[in-house]
Order: sequence, then C-alpha cells, then structure tokens
Amino acid sequence: MTPGQESWPGEPLEADEDDAVEEPKADAEPGEDTQEPEPEDEAPKEELPRLRGPADAHAPGELEIPDEIAVLEGTPNGSRRGVAIVAARFNVEIVNRLLASAFEELERVGVPREAVTVMPVPGAFELPLGAMALAKTRRYACVVALGCVIRGETPHFEYVASEAASGLQLAALETGVPVAFGVLTVESLEQAEARTGKGAEAVRSALEMADAFSQLRASAAQTAR
Repeated sequence: MTPGQESWPGEPLEADEDDAVEEPKADAEPGEDTQEPEPEDEAPKEELPRLRGPADAHAPGELEIPDEIAVLEGTPNGSRRGVAIVAARFNVEIVNRLLASAFEELERVGVPREAVTVMPVPGAFELPLGAMALAKTRRYACVVALGCVIRGETPHFEYVASEAASGLQLAALETGVPVAFGVLTVESLEQAEARTGKGAEAVRSALEMADAFSQLRASAAQTAR
C-alpha cells in the first residue's frame, strides 16, 4: 500500500505487482518440470447418421421391407362404399376449415360427393358416439372424425381430448370399421389455424385403412376356397 492510501475495514490489501510472489504448485518437487504434457492425437470419431429430431419426428416415411415379405398395404383412393364424417360444432370456424380440407381430399382421390355423409355433433366429447353409430350401420367403408379442442385455464381440456381419442379408438376396435382421428388438440387458436390440413390427412388415413381391410378380406376369402 502506498503512503496515504487507505483501505476500508475488512477489505483485503492489494499487493503491488513487484511484490507478487508466485506460489509453487503443491505437488511439484524441487527441480521437477511442471509443464503439462502435450495431449496425444485422438483418433477421428466416426460420424453417426443424423437422427430425426422433434421437428420431423412424426413425418411419414417408407418402411424398409425385403422383397420376399408379403405386404398388405392400402391406398387412399375412392371406394365402392361411402365415407362418413362426424364433425363437432364446437370451435366451428376451425372445424369448417377441417371439413373443407377433407372435402377437397375426397374429391382429389375420386370419392363422389353423393357417397359422403356428414353427421354434426355438439362437441368433441360426442364424436365417439357419433362415430360408433355410423360404423355400426356397415354402410360406410370408414369414418372420419373432425373436431378442435383448445386448452383453457381448467383441466377440461385433458378430459375432453383424452375421452375423444380413446372413444374413437374404441369405436374402431368394436366395429372393425376404420375411424380416423382428425381432432386438433392444441394450445391456442393460432396453432389450430396452422393445422387445418389435418382434415385431408384424416381422410387419407381412413381410406388407406379401409382399402387395406378390403384387401385382407378378399385374401382371406380366396384362401378359404
């Protein structure tokens, strides 16, 4: 500390650069070279193939199946029987856009409008009951369920979304008629607006499963002869 320099009580004094003494390393012996050894060259790491991330985790793709394996795969095209759509009126602005997307896809794959039946229901909670009733008639090759559930400030969202999903699956399992899940379960209206193409996706899924079931029945009947 230079003459006249003051320090606050409890404040450590700063040593002058000339007075600084480098303390020897605790583990170093007198005369021992303390220089760190140079790291050895590491072998180059083998690059692994890029894994799919969250952005493309649900993207569709092609399965790798050997040529010798029989494949039973449906295609989303027009069927001889009709297609039923059960649609919720709740959040109707979004559901109308889902319907428009579904109608456009049905027309694109060759399903005539007179072969399509729409059953409106109050909300997403009623979708499974409507789907079950339509499937049990055996008049339709498949059923497409369309609706929109947006998260609010209460647990209502979890109950409705869960019951809609499990109920629609139960309708398909009990009747053997494909039921496609075209219900948006989102956090906000903006997310719903960005996903209204789900209507077309649900149509393709339903028609593909219906075609696969038709092929399976035909194959089973031919084997039984």
